Amino acid sequence: MSQTVFIVDDDESMRDALTQLLEAAGLRVESHADGPAFLAAYAEDRPGCLILDMAMPGMNGTEVQAALKARGLPLPILFLTGHGDIPMAVRAMQEGAVDFLEKPIPGSTLLERVKSALMLDSEWRQTRLYAQTAQQSHARLSPREREIMTLTASGLTSKQVAQQLGISPRTVEVHRTHVMHKMGAANVAELVSMAAHCKS
Repeated sequence: MSQTVFIVDDDESMRDALTQLLEAAGLRVESHADGPAFLAAYAEDRPGCLILDMAMPGMNGTEVQAALKARGLPLPILFLTGHGDIPMAVRAMQEGAVDFLEKPIPGSTLLERVKSALMLDSEWRQTRLYAQTAQQSHARLSPREREIMTLTASGLTSKQVAQQLGISPRTVEVHRTHVMHKMGAANVAELVSMAAHCKS
């Protein structure tokens, strides 16, 4: 699915100006006049980023950010505000915002920041997909295979794993081959990376 730049701002002229700028750069745009409308339309499977006005009636930007976080929807947020202050910016960034921009902002700067946020969203999604795939594969391992994977990922040699589990090194090698195959790991380094995503 192609990425979308979501705009949430109660100022219609601002929404229109941002939409024109971003669409002229070849980006897909969807705008909303308030937080509740955006939250009703947005779902996790919609990649992109969010340009979010800080000061809006009813539901302000930080409340929209909090609602997304509560729903477990990690979307790169660029706050745009006409009257931001340092504490507000710090708070927004601590809560996970990727940028805090003050109006008016040059179009070239905004485009640059938006493209960075879209790249970040792709990276986040790839990481989540990698973790989910690793966890699903890990769930298919036998209890003994999980032990072998954990010990191998902790840096132990086959001989050390064998000593710890009271089995032969050859048996460890056989299990490890099965683990590598089931996990889809090309090498031990990849297995270590996968193991980091499978810790309960």
